[in-house]
Amino acid sequence: MTHQITKWLTLIGLAFFISSCSEPAAKDKLFMLQGKTMGTYYQVTVVLNEAQQTDSNYTLTALQLDIDKKLELVNDQMSTYRPDSELSRFNQAEVSLLVSEATAKVVQASVNLFKASHGAFDVTVGPLVNLWGFGPDKRPNKVPSEALITEQKKRVGSEHLTVVGNTLYKAIPDLYVDLSSIAKGYGVDMIAEHLQALSINNYLIDIGGELRANGTKPTSKQWTLAIERPVAGQNVQRLIQIGDNAIATSGDYRNYYEFDGIRYSHTIDPKTGRPINHKLVSVTVIDKSSMYADGLATLITVLGPEAGFAFAQQKKLAVFLLIKQGDDFIERFTPEFKPYLLEEE
Repeated sequence: MTHQITKWLTLIGLAFFISSCSEPAAKDKLFMLQGKTMGTYYQVTVVLNEAQQTDSNYTLTALQLDIDKKLELVNDQMSTYRPDSELSRFNQAEVSLLVSEATAKVVQASVNLFKASHGAFDVTVGPLVNLWGFGPDKRPNKVPSEALITEQKKRVGSEHLTVVGNTLYKAIPDLYVDLSSIAKGYGVDMIAEHLQALSINNYLIDIGGELRANGTKPTSKQWTLAIERPVAGQNVQRLIQIGDNAIATSGDYRNYYEFDGIRYSHTIDPKTGRPINHKLVSVTVIDKSSMYADGLATLITVLGPEAGFAFAQQKKLAVFLLIKQGDDFIERFTPEFKPYLLEEE
C-alpha cells in the first residue's frame, strides 16, 4: 500500500457526453461539474429532467456549491495535509480521539480490509512509504538498510488501531494513519448519496480516478468507460459498462524510481517493509461501494498476481488484472467481472 497510490481510468464516455448534446432533442439533459479536492480533481456528470432544469435548487451553481461543501467536509475530517483535521488530530494524540461518524466509518472499513487481507492493506504504512522516498520526504540517496526498515516497522500495523463507536484508539503513541488509499472512494459514495437524495438518479462521479455510475445518459445508453493499457499514450485495453456500480483501478507503473539499475515501486508491502516486486501492473475492481473498490484495488496490488487473484476468487469479487509478460500484458479476470466487458479479444 502507498501514501498516494496511482489510480486511473480513461473516461471514454466523455466523448459520448459531448456528442449526446447534438443528438435529437431529449427532455433530459446532461450537465458537467468540475473542481478540485483531496489533492486531485473531481468531475460530476448529471442528467437532469425537465422539471429539475427549471428548478432553482438544481442550477449548476447550487449543485456545485453543495458538492464543494461536502468534499471540503471530507478534507476537514480525513486529510493528513490539514493539521487541524480529525485524522491529523488523532495522529497527534497519544491514545484516542472522538471523531465524526464519517471518519470512524472509513477507518473501520480500513481495519476490515486489513483483517481480510491478513495485513496487505494497511493505512498505517506511511513511515515506510516515507523511508523509501515516496512521501513528502526526498528520495533517499541509498537503499534503506534492513535496520532502518525494522525500526520503522515498529511504528506500523493496523492491529494497533481500533474503532469503538466514533472513537479511534491506538495502542502505540506514534501510530500514523493515512486514508489516501480509501478516502477518495468514500467521497465518491457520499456525493452519490447526495445526488440520489436530490432525486438525481443518472450520474457519473469521478474523484481522482475513483468512479461511480448510476442510471443512463439522456439517450438511455449506459456510461461507457475504459481500462487503460499501461503504456505511454492514451491506449485502451478494454471497454466496459459497469451498470450501477463503482470502479477503481490501481497500479504502480507510473510512480517509481531506479537506483543502481533496480526499479523501486511506490507501493510498499507492509509485511516486508519493502516496495512490491512482482509483475502485476494494473488492478481494476468493480463493487457497489466506491470506498471498498478503492481499498480493494490497493489491497490486491500489494498481494500480487497469484495471491491477489486467489483473494478475488475467494471473495467473489469483480476483478480484472493486467500482468506484465515480456513486452506484453496478460489479462486475467474473475467470472464476476466478465459481464461488464463490452468486447472479447
